[in-house]
Amino acid sequence: MIGGMYERIVAAADGSSKGNPGRAGWGWVVADAHGSPQRWESGPLGTATNNSAELTALQRLLEATPSDTPLEVRMDSQYAMKAVTQWLPGWKRNGWKTASGSPVANRDLVERIDTLLTGREVNLVYVPAHQEGGDRLNAIADQAASDAAATQKPGGTAHGHDLPVPAPERAIPSRGTKKAPAQRKKSGSPDRGGIRTITAKFPGRCACGAAYEAGSKITKIGTGWGHPDCRTKEEGSAGQ
Repeated sequence: MIGGMYERIVAAADGSSKGNPGRAGWGWVVADAHGSPQRWESGPLGTATNNSAELTALQRLLEATPSDTPLEVRMDSQYAMKAVTQWLPGWKRNGWKTASGSPVANRDLVERIDTLLTGREVNLVYVPAHQEGGDRLNAIADQAASDAAATQKPGGTAHGHDLPVPAPERAIPSRGTKKAPAQRKKSGSPDRGGIRTITAKFPGRCACGAAYEAGSKITKIGTGWGHPDCRTKEEGSAGQ
């Protein structure tokens, strides 16, 4: 449990399914009083739908945060948000049937979340997914869920893991936003000695162990991202 040390908790929750249904996972992240990511958790779901993963992420976040502290949850799933707010009362009245008479999908998750929301001050906030300059907490929760879906392994600060760094190539420009000419170069343009680099949208950690800042030039190293010089050294070592 996250202790009730804040006047308000700001968090994000997200789910991922590689195939929908497919290999699925969930993730959440909680920020400190200054809005900096502090604690996170993720977990695998085996084969599941994206909607199920999104609801599970919200459920796990609610279970991990104190019920006596106001909570703001940033999510990119309108389905999950509407399911537990707008649609839930009607489903209950209709005996857990949709307007078309079909059984409500993910009923067990919706009922559990309904119980967890009872008597709590929770504000669900919609944030667009994968937007350039978008919500950082949502991007971290999204990456945590995606990693859990891909690896089918749990993660989080309780496991001694660092914060997941959102893959820079996943961010896409917001609609109506034009890039400046200097930024229009495609990700993967050769910048340093033929090595393809991009500009990091978030701070992260290189394979060498050293950190890099947002705005730094980074390149793909193995399955992660890091300093172009480290890539050069790695390739040089491999050729010896």
